[in-house]
Amino acid sequence: MPLFDAKKLILLRGVMKDEAVSHFARAVAEDDIDHYAQAYALLLRENMQNNFADYLAHVLVRDDNLFARRAFAGTADAAAEAAFVHDLQLFIELAEKADDLPERLEKEVAAGFPKIKKGKAGILHAGRIKQTVRTLAEYYRKNGYGIFIGNKAFTYENGALLPVRNTSNITLADLKDYEDEKRAVGGNIVSFIGGLPYSNMLLYGDKGTGKSSTIHAMLNEYAEQGLRAVELPKERVTEINEVKDLLCTLPFHFLIFIDDLSLEENDGKVTALKAGLEGSMNEKSSNVMIVATSNRRHILKENFSDRDNSVHARDTMEEQLSLSDRFGLTVCFSSTGKKEYLSIVRQLADDAGIPLPEEELFALAERWAIAKGGRSPRRAKQFVDYANACTAKNTEIEI
Repeated sequence: MPLFDAKKLILLRGVMKDEAVSHFARAVAEDDIDHYAQAYALLLRENMQNNFADYLAHVLVRDDNLFARRAFAGTADAAAEAAFVHDLQLFIELAEKADDLPERLEKEVAAGFPKIKKGKAGILHAGRIKQTVRTLAEYYRKNGYGIFIGNKAFTYENGALLPVRNTSNITLADLKDYEDEKRAVGGNIVSFIGGLPYSNMLLYGDKGTGKSSTIHAMLNEYAEQGLRAVELPKERVTEINEVKDLLCTLPFHFLIFIDDLSLEENDGKVTALKAGLEGSMNEKSSNVMIVATSNRRHILKENFSDRDNSVHARDTMEEQLSLSDRFGLTVCFSSTGKKEYLSIVRQLADDAGIPLPEEELFALAERWAIAKGGRSPRRAKQFVDYANACTAKNTEIEI
């Protein structure tokens, strides 16, 4: 079998950035025990020392390459497929080298050095290349490519997207009541991912009313339809057009999510946000929506000194309206009264299977709200989580 030569790779050169793959390839190409040992250590850390083919396949599938991008977009052509098949064949040969080591490595293994085993061939099967390419093309079409496989939320750092590994798994069914608010937000997002006219959104209202949770739930609901989110801290709003320029080149629909937004009147971020929303040479992209949450309708803070001068006060109000109005859709998440709060508690308790009579449940929930400083969906969720833990441990719910 010929030695693996990474210089012959056309599309899948990114696979060689993986340290374990790179060390193994160099080990078999150079018949070198040092690289083999480093490859073994890296594979051992992932418990994959007996399944090199599976490990290699995992890295290969998640590589960001032209064939994967075109397959996702439905534009993969014969030339891209041929180049992908060529590279796939090279990696099949590399996987097979695990069980067909060159002379010096074979002697080291025979003398007792731990062996990297090929394991099951999986998609790296020499006799099923055409089937593998069809399977991968369909996989890319459904799941995206590169860092977008298995990731739906990202941050923006140094001009690149970084995946957020531990995202919320909250669903729309977990969010009780606020049906009109969820309907407004959801309808706008459906228009967005469907290629219809849509609006940038501002969700405002008291703390704990579910503004951010609604966005997280919408992301989970529509991720399979190509919705992704990039969180941009309010301190870095000045980078918003940089983020838009990057996202508009990608074949997904992105929410630029700015949580808990509030700005000072003379803050330079105000100008950047205005430009990002509307009113600059950087126009709204068909695949980028800006979504912000705030505890107040007018996200520009007003100082008491602003009210001393009637002209300045009028200018301040116009500035506040100018910024807020650039969000085409504003949705108010109002605070909960006692009735609404207990309704949410009841529904969450039913979902959790807490076997308390309603009268006792509501009395405890009210005591919780008083102890914690008010009623809100967040307080309701915290109370039910606590009550559920106490019930599971068969201990008293002490508040």
